[in-house]
Amino acid sequence: MSSLIEKAAQRLEQLRKAGAEVPTTSDLPPLPPLNTRHDAAHPRPLSAEPARPAVTSRVVELDLDVLSAAGIITPNAQRSPTADQFRVLKRPLLANATGKGAVPVRNGNRIMVTSSMPGEGKTFTAVNLAMSIAMELDHTVLLVDADVSRPSVMKTLGLPSGPGLMDLLMGEQLEMSEALLRTNIDKLSLLPSGRPHARATELLASDAMSALVEEMGRRYPERVIVFDSPPLLMTTESRVLATHMGQIVVVVQAGHTQRAQVRQALETIESCPIKLMVLNQVHKEDKSSYGYGYGYSAAPSSASA
Repeated sequence: MSSLIEKAAQRLEQLRKAGAEVPTTSDLPPLPPLNTRHDAAHPRPLSAEPARPAVTSRVVELDLDVLSAAGIITPNAQRSPTADQFRVLKRPLLANATGKGAVPVRNGNRIMVTSSMPGEGKTFTAVNLAMSIAMELDHTVLLVDADVSRPSVMKTLGLPSGPGLMDLLMGEQLEMSEALLRTNIDKLSLLPSGRPHARATELLASDAMSALVEEMGRRYPERVIVFDSPPLLMTTESRVLATHMGQIVVVVQAGHTQRAQVRQALETIESCPIKLMVLNQVHKEDKSSYGYGYGYSAAPSSASA
């Protein structure tokens, strides 16, 4: 480096003696002040944009006393027949979700709750199942309102609707963390249905939905995702949603749902490896029987693999 400087100085001196005009250091424009934070090794970018602040999910407060009075399981409630029934229901679902079942279940942590027809108690079952799983020590749960035509999870929980599943699928400038809602139950998060869309079936069948469901399950390995789905015999959306699932819970209203409807509903979800049926609104005369009584009653009645 020093030899190059010496040669340059000699050349300038030769030019000066030959009568050429050579600028001196005093003729040169002043150099900009040295930026100690951006040296030559770390130059300042030409158009530095401010970093986008990290987005955290909004926290919502569930009124646990109101939910408990409405028959919803809550962490601070006393032991009840409903809570015991959902403990029975969730055990095989969690075993399949964690690879501890009789056979491995692909996407076992994705559980869809549905019914044959409206009014059979699927949302009530989905909410209580999510609440029960949230009480586990080793699992977190995400409850997704996927009944995009008639969403009711948020209403059941006493919360306003907001951006959610449909907005994410429509390619809105929305991050997952912006749509997710954390609750005052530590291990329970919510994803609303979002804005209605005329092409909901196509959106649920899209590659975007596949990628979104993958992201949901991959973000936290211990997470179980419960989807409240439309009734199977009312829309095609539930049948498309079933293709993304590893387990499906079909709610059947005792004394109301016809056998033919149940059979037809099960035929629409033949591709799903695990199907459980929950019998809702069973009235037991013998109140001394453990875990059951008047009112809501749930029991896994069959499974197929």
